[in-house]
Amino acid sequence: MSDVAIASPARVRATMPWPGLLALFSAAFAAVMTELLPAGLLPQIAGALGVSEGRAGFLVTAYAVASFLAAIPVTAVLRGLDRRPVLVGVLAGFAVLNAVTAVSSSYAVTFGARVLAGVMGGVLWAMLVGYAARMVPAERRGRAIAIVSAGITVALCAGIPAGAALASVSGWRWAFCGLAGAALVLIGWVWWQVPNFPGEKAAARVPLRRVVVMPGVRTSLGVTSLVLVGHQAVYTYLAPLARERTSVVLLVFGVGTVAGIWVVGAVIDRFPRGALVVVLGVVAGAMAVLGAFGGAGGVVVGAAALWGMAFGGVPTLLQTALVNVAGAGNADVATSLQTTVYNAGIAAGSLAGGVVLEGAGAGALPWTAFPLVAAALVIVVGARRHAFPVRGRAWPGARPARAPRTTGGTAGCR
Repeated sequence: MSDVAIASPARVRATMPWPGLLALFSAAFAAVMTELLPAGLLPQIAGALGVSEGRAGFLVTAYAVASFLAAIPVTAVLRGLDRRPVLVGVLAGFAVLNAVTAVSSSYAVTFGARVLAGVMGGVLWAMLVGYAARMVPAERRGRAIAIVSAGITVALCAGIPAGAALASVSGWRWAFCGLAGAALVLIGWVWWQVPNFPGEKAAARVPLRRVVVMPGVRTSLGVTSLVLVGHQAVYTYLAPLARERTSVVLLVFGVGTVAGIWVVGAVIDRFPRGALVVVLGVVAGAMAVLGAFGGAGGVVVGAAALWGMAFGGVPTLLQTALVNVAGAGNADVATSLQTTVYNAGIAAGSLAGGVVLEGAGAGALPWTAFPLVAAALVIVVGARRHAFPVRGRAWPGARPARAPRTTGGTAGCR
């Protein structure tokens, strides 16, 4: 399906549709809060539900696993439906399931609510990037995606600590009540300010397997996997690497990610390839510095600052590249693939980092990440034609739309 067929000129604005993009930003914020807030409230939740903290931790695991498993199949099933009702349905699901979590005294009921909330999260993450891309002209996609993705960073850096602080004062149940109420407000905001887009008609729908084999898609997903495995192998075990400076390093890293996503948002539409090359080079350099001088406290803090600034923009750059390769019409399916790869990379990185930590110690962690990030950088530099084209070559998603084909089931493949 061509981009023109998806969004009429009346719907895609020449200027940035800030109210709608901020609604999607808030949806991303709410999703991260729903997923990760229990991690900071395990003692309180465990006591209220009469289980161990380990079993309470499974509430976070259940959400993540459900999100991982649901992203591709559920998104594929919902491709034919109008986009705004699906988004509103997901937010309504968050409202109901967070309310159930807030009032439940049964671990089984709470666990079930978390599984269903994870399904909602998988659908939401597959939608948000594509939605942002379809709300703006092709030349503004990167900035739109950066605005929406910033909701993740703000939730991690400010939302989770604020939610934990609120829970310590008023109780964890009120924190989930707040999330349920926020989701209800978001439903009205989305219906008012976010444009509706039609789903893909069956005759024009590009099958999942054809999206996977589009030029550049697998390369983009491969780079995503390499970067996430390397990043997570170190980040998960930052405490034994930073030792007594852990809190400072985490703070510096978090502030760096906020700065990084802001800088990338300012340049991504003009220099998408160059920005990605630079940030991956900085991440690889930070890993090398941590590996060589990890024992020096000041070096750890400085390297973490650079690492955070560079990595803050990596997800947005990779998401934008994938949307541009697949085209906005296939963005939901493409980003559902990336969501699955992203979560798989997090899991694999955490596992690999744990094995390295047990076998060789914390000092070996950066050297585990360095070759993976360096390999991703080499791939990006070499993928000059499709996945990460050089400046002056149009992104596939930015080319003038062709009329949909009517044979072979390949409408919209460009």
